[in-house]
Amino acid sequence: MNIRHCTLPFSFIAALPLTAVAAQDKPEGFIEGSSINVLARNFYFNRDDRKGQSSPTGNGYSEAWAQGLIGKFESGFTQGTVGFGLDAFAMYGLQLDSGTGRSGGKGSFGVLPVDSDNHPESRYSKVGGALKLRVLDTVIKAGDVFPLTPVVAYGDSRLLPESFRGVTAQNTHIEGLSLQGGYLSGMSQPNESGMNNGFSTFYAGKVDSPWIGYFGGDYQLDKHLSVSLYSSRLKDAWDQYYVGSAASYPLGDDLSLFGDFNYYKAVDEGKKRLGEFDNNIWSARLGVKVGAHSVAVSHQRNNGDDDFDYLRQSDSIFLNNSIQYSDFNAPKERSWMVRYDLDMQPFGIPGLSFMTRYGKGTGADYSNANAVYMRRDAAGNPLTDQRRWERDIEAKYVVQSGTLKDLSLRLRQATVRSTAFESDLEEVRLIAEYPLVAL
Repeated sequence: MNIRHCTLPFSFIAALPLTAVAAQDKPEGFIEGSSINVLARNFYFNRDDRKGQSSPTGNGYSEAWAQGLIGKFESGFTQGTVGFGLDAFAMYGLQLDSGTGRSGGKGSFGVLPVDSDNHPESRYSKVGGALKLRVLDTVIKAGDVFPLTPVVAYGDSRLLPESFRGVTAQNTHIEGLSLQGGYLSGMSQPNESGMNNGFSTFYAGKVDSPWIGYFGGDYQLDKHLSVSLYSSRLKDAWDQYYVGSAASYPLGDDLSLFGDFNYYKAVDEGKKRLGEFDNNIWSARLGVKVGAHSVAVSHQRNNGDDDFDYLRQSDSIFLNNSIQYSDFNAPKERSWMVRYDLDMQPFGIPGLSFMTRYGKGTGADYSNANAVYMRRDAAGNPLTDQRRWERDIEAKYVVQSGTLKDLSLRLRQATVRSTAFESDLEEVRLIAEYPLVAL
């Protein structure tokens, strides 16, 4: 599939307010439209690497228990054709239990900050904010932002959320269509207090790249079908392109079909800091929902010679088989997954739900990987015919009423087994969340 690619300049994004001509609802006011939310998150994470050597601390075991507070303030906009506003956040993480030998080091465990001796910090904090501007149907933010697109999306799977620094814009002039763009110069990992000038990717690590830019949109054709199209550039590393769609089709009062498709193409760019590559990966899912039950089957294929990479600890990988631990995105890897969901509300227990899934990948082959993504066996030969599987089980309960209304309790368990290129592990996460303030 040969495609000529181009990245839309950020000047086009900045010009979006000038193109919006439709009148909008009267702005609600800076104070009147403001909101304050404080979320308490208690996070326990236990990962047992059965092969040991995959753990940065050397003993194959990582464990942390921490308490987080996530406070966010979002103002409304001042009155007038051009409205001004402010978003701000303050976050705090407190260690309840961990240790040097089980901190996870500086690897993907990533719950608490650690020093050069892998000793976890007892507490850390994150503070930031962004100025925002609204002109008709366009909102522009500058400062610390939380983008959410298939090519750049902040991660929120640890104690505190990830954040980025830069400028973003969103336009909703056309009904059903949301256009988004951004120019970002730094990122803050979930277990970091400060903002890094530059970026890290999940597989290659730190990248000497000054910025990442993105642009695209989501369009809801009708209540049953949506499509998305995005492009991004990590300067001197990659150009990524994404197209996706999601559909649902009701067959009766308690019966419906659903499905989606996701496709990424990634090519090297500029100074090629991550080597030369020209990769594409896709996933497709088809499922049926019958009353409280939902069953889906998905298939995913990486046709490239390298791992499909993405920003570290982010959620910038909208692929069906990217799950709790595994992404099933190794070169030439083919994977299948089956997933079952159960909503207990029809059985008289509203707020309680269960999920289980099983994914299996085969055929991972590093024979033609570039030097950055190459993986070799003990004899120095590229790994070939690599396989893995993952089983996840999850239970979640949200209190529906009373003093503890909206308290969320979540248990996640994962089992992973693989050949030489990945770890065998058992993983347990316990997450309790409670909104202390919601104004």
